[in-house]
Amino acid sequence: MADIKIFDKWDVSGIQVNDTGLKNYINFSPRLVPKSSGRLSRQQFYKSKMNIVERLIMKMMVPGHKGRKHLITSGRVVGRYVTTYRIVKEAFDKIYERTKINPIEVLVRAIENAALREEIAGYQVGGIIVRRAVITAPQRRVDIALKIITQAAYKKAFGKKETMVDALANEIMATYNRDNQKSDAIRERERIEKEAEGAR
Repeated sequence: MADIKIFDKWDVSGIQVNDTGLKNYINFSPRLVPKSSGRLSRQQFYKSKMNIVERLIMKMMVPGHKGRKHLITSGRVVGRYVTTYRIVKEAFDKIYERTKINPIEVLVRAIENAALREEIAGYQVGGIIVRRAVITAPQRRVDIALKIITQAAYKKAFGKKETMVDALANEIMATYNRDNQKSDAIRERERIEKEAEGAR
């Protein structure tokens, strides 16, 4: 298994998750083609057993909505797995060209940097809704990190000259570098955590 590389290029044997809380929830077990075809979906916490690259590809297919007002629509991006697979593969090649670092490691560090630690939950008390800061569950931290990275890339590429490959590569690298000027994911994390801090 050690000789198997993701996309037949990227070795994962030396990569480790530095964030202790996410260690059991980011899986980068070696897979030639990161696709489980739903084999794990009947198991509890199946997402944590999926390869992190496959989770990125699946999230790219349906980035989802931002907020309740449907600020981002994912109706135009649902489609073939092969198309999204190619986008992610080419984005990883661009990341390696610019950084000379294994792009799987860059992705893992970007997820760690974009993962929330606190968020706001609203619940009803009498006739009012109270907002309180809550600690985010580890699996949800990874889900939200992938969501805001893919939504940021989608927003930068939709209707613009920048291609989806470039937008995804740029967003992952900016999040990896914790650059809140270029990374929407870092800005979104800071915004949510600031709101949670005010609601404690």
